[in-house]
Amino acid sequence: MKTILVIDDDLDTLNILRIKLEAHEYEVVTGRDGQEALSLIREHKPDLIIMDVMMPKLSGFKATRLIKFDAKSKHIPLIILTARTQEADRTLGLEVGADLYITKPFEPEELLKEIKRLLGEKASS
Repeated sequence: MKTILVIDDDLDTLNILRIKLEAHEYEVVTGRDGQEALSLIREHKPDLIIMDVMMPKLSGFKATRLIKFDAKSKHIPLIILTARTQEADRTLGLEVGADLYITKPFEPEELLKEIKRLLGEKASS
């Protein structure tokens, strides 16, 4: 079973993603800020990370940069999922190492398709 780490300070978003991902046979680990993300990565070694941007302690941009500069975690696919829709934010997200930048509100089925693609899994039809 693949493990997905979801980092977001919004409990509703965490719950929606947990329910959706667990329904598709993923193990879901959640955290509330970028700082927590870094320790959860070491502890759980996730197969994929979904990261919000605007969070307390350590922003998603800074956490992504740290994750992608660390030899132990740089290979993990990372999706930034955020309400920040400005092109400058999207550019920054990709520059710090995100594999994909998705804005909220998002389409859960589309996100699932991208997760499967990044994990190298076949999309179920």
